[in-house]
Amino acid sequence: MSLWLLVDPHLWQQTLVYAAPLIIAALGELIIERSGVLNIGIEGMMLVAAVTCFVVTWQTRSAAAGIVAGMGAAAILTLLLVYYAVALGGPQITVGLGLYVLGVGLSSLLFRVVFGVRTSPPSVQTLAPVPLPGLADLPVVGHVFFHQTLLTYLAFLLVPLVHLALFRTPWGLRLRATGENPRSVDALGISVERLRYGAAAVGGLLIGLGGAYLPIVLTGTFSDNMTAGRGWLALMLVIFGRWMPFTALGGALLFAYVEAFQFKAGIVEKAVPVQFLLMLPYLFALVVLVRIYRGARAPQALAVPYDREARG
Repeated sequence: MSLWLLVDPHLWQQTLVYAAPLIIAALGELIIERSGVLNIGIEGMMLVAAVTCFVVTWQTRSAAAGIVAGMGAAAILTLLLVYYAVALGGPQITVGLGLYVLGVGLSSLLFRVVFGVRTSPPSVQTLAPVPLPGLADLPVVGHVFFHQTLLTYLAFLLVPLVHLALFRTPWGLRLRATGENPRSVDALGISVERLRYGAAAVGGLLIGLGGAYLPIVLTGTFSDNMTAGRGWLALMLVIFGRWMPFTALGGALLFAYVEAFQFKAGIVEKAVPVQFLLMLPYLFALVVLVRIYRGARAPQALAVPYDREARG
């Protein structure tokens, strides 16, 4: 295998494209978990967002309307999770798994209700790259970094924005405190429930944007289980990043590079079994997660229902 394949500019450009939905979804999950709520239904939520975005875009011929609808659909599911976790004190892992299964089945059902059974799937126009004036003309790096879609740019812009919101604002301080010691937040007269509902709404919108990215940027259509484990990878990226936005960004780029390399190698190197290439990103993710998880420290109140009437 040629070493040039590892540094191919087109490979790096595709890395940014594949990293964007992971970054967006991981940031949404990170915000939710920082509030003390564990959301393991992210894969199903991304699927519902993807099919909603595709259906609305196909019906209205408006990508913006589809993206907003997809974000809203995922936000509704995250708020449902928090209702069970906060208001009812239900087991968050059980509810999350239920929402995952619901999302897988509901996304497939919605697609078939709207389009029926077709020999060729319907499609919509994907977003076109928007070259940044001046920067896109730079040698090599211009085509790699500054010839992307608006959603790809937004994904990378969200990283510093989320970091600033979490670590440089009163809201972020309260949210992080809720994930560590909700009783201290409650003692200050701040509603733990409102913070967690707010985090779920913001995080759900970002998870929905990550799901909407798939049909509107990558494929132009919808297919069953099109997330292909990206929701689980986003969940893993939160752990990989130690619940920090910039570290999660590094992990997303790393895994996206392996995914892009898989496709590139499949085209160039015919001698490599395709089954090995398909499992490569997930095998890599599993190995890294096993190594990283040992030193990761989650928020202390993560997945722990808060009862203000209970003894401290």
